[in-house]
Amino acid sequence: DSPRPSARALCSVRCVGGTRNGAEASVVAAAHDLAPLAREHAERSERERTLAPEVVGALRESPLPSMLLPAPLGGAEVSPAAMVSALEELAAGDASAAWCAMVAATSGLLGAYVDPGFARDAFGPGRIAGGVYAPLGRARREGDAYVVSGRWPFASGCLHADTLLGGAVAEGEPPAPRVLVLDAGDVEIHDTWDVAGLRGTGSHDMEVRDLRVPAARSAVLGVDQPRHDGPLYAFPPFGLLALGIAAVALGIARAAIDDLVELAAAKRPGGSKRTLAERAGVQADVARAHALVASARAFVNDAVGRAWQAAAADGEIPLAERSRLRLAATHATRSSAEAVDLMYGAAGGAAIYSRSPLQRRFRDVHTATAHMMVSPATLELAGRIALGLETETGQL
Repeated sequence: DSPRPSARALCSVRCVGGTRNGAEASVVAAAHDLAPLAREHAERSERERTLAPEVVGALRESPLPSMLLPAPLGGAEVSPAAMVSALEELAAGDASAAWCAMVAATSGLLGAYVDPGFARDAFGPGRIAGGVYAPLGRARREGDAYVVSGRWPFASGCLHADTLLGGAVAEGEPPAPRVLVLDAGDVEIHDTWDVAGLRGTGSHDMEVRDLRVPAARSAVLGVDQPRHDGPLYAFPPFGLLALGIAAVALGIARAAIDDLVELAAAKRPGGSKRTLAERAGVQADVARAHALVASARAFVNDAVGRAWQAAAADGEIPLAERSRLRLAATHATRSSAEAVDLMYGAAGGAAIYSRSPLQRRFRDVHTATAHMMVSPATLELAGRIALGLETETGQL
């Protein structure tokens, strides 16, 4: 048996380092409630390479897209721990839905940096954001605006987003990337998302040409200071993005274990009188998968809790703790992939069919591991810092 605690129990158990307030419980409960709908439409979302309209509508009505937006702007402003819990819960239903929720929430972080009146309109309740932080665009300042051109791949959720972000290098400014907030109606989408996993995210390329964007609708993350106080905005935006990816991976792995447990109770391999569950090797694989997921989650919770305490006490997070956040996120993502691999292998031939949810979990989690925020290079970065070597830390 693989019982799951209620959403409120999940929040109280897993949201270490958070405030455990009503907004956080509401966000985790919303993810819990949305997960069955996302699961029901997962095959359609994958087939159509974008979230099913029913899922988009429910996501839009939930607090998930604006969960990192400042409370004065209508957001939930939850702790990173609550974000991780909510995204894991939703990803256990469908990884693509959770990925789009994660991208919307972390995109909404920019609402803490740009003009407040505009931020409410762009990222507030009922709005869904997306886009790409990577500085693949080029911009030039003209008076009180930037004129930006660029093409960005991996624009998750771009087909249903209201607001899209594009990172750019601005002429005559330091090389730090400037992120500009774009209205989705001004962006051209190129159909490029023909991939193995996370197909329902619709992460196509997006492009703009000589688009004029008011300067007040842009910010340089890591250089500009947020306009809102609170420990959440002391967290590095890229660290929060990495934690979101890890949360999705943990949810995929948790669901893969449940899928295998359900299959193993009934499946009898050809010529065998024993069910799959009665095989010692399968029993060991399930135990190893549980250990991988639980230990990875514990490391994430510990890293988030320590960073939250530092942010709440001092208003900033030391480099060593920021490095631990990235290390924990990468470790969780890769441990989750290992757990899914164990479940996929234990299922045998049943998992190779497209109708098997285990096949989708396998493809989704390995697509998540390809994200640069949780790539092997982040392990090298954390290792260099632990060894006291001179290191470029802009990504932390």
